[in-house]
Amino acid sequence: MAQVDRAPRPEGGQPYVFKLVLLGSGSVGKSSLALRYVRNDFKNILPTVGCAFFTKELELGATSLKFEIWDTAGQEKYHSICHLYFRGAHAALLVYDITSKASFLGAQQWLKDLEKEFPPGEIVVVLVGNKTDLSEEREVTFEEGKEFAESQSLLFMETSARLNQQVTEVFNALARELLQRAERKESQGPRGGARLGLNQGPTGPAKCCAR
Repeated sequence: MAQVDRAPRPEGGQPYVFKLVLLGSGSVGKSSLALRYVRNDFKNILPTVGCAFFTKELELGATSLKFEIWDTAGQEKYHSICHLYFRGAHAALLVYDITSKASFLGAQQWLKDLEKEFPPGEIVVVLVGNKTDLSEEREVTFEEGKEFAESQSLLFMETSARLNQQVTEVFNALARELLQRAERKESQGPRGGARLGLNQGPTGPAKCCAR
């Protein structure tokens, strides 16, 4: 079973470091989301082979964070090895293409895979419907995505990596939730109280569910 490393309290101005895995079917735009967020760039990208790696530092108030982003391949032939990248993860983005019902079902399967690997309370999961710039070809409604996310107590947002819509907001919402969890664990100590389950939802109001 995958294990999560506790994000240590930074010392000497060092940022919190969180490992994030991007999961989803092929061609849903995982790499495009990562590239847009990290480099504010968009271009047609060849399918990821195995896994790609990005890093991004950000500031939330007076706190510094660093994302280590593992962008996994979506092709079926790589599915069996993607779980190897789960180890040590603090969060996951489950990405689907709003123009593909099959990719939406694929994201649901990835959630089941995560639930097999992690004990309750270990990671933050965000469901992301990408490619809102192709809304005229939509096969998955906003309401469908939101209802599934709420049924599983996941964070949820729709994005367009191409148009840079809601991309930064997704990662910022994730960063806030991770920071809240890290600070709460520190205040509770190693024998702290009840832990938040994988499907138990965010600690505060989930205000990221915007079109």
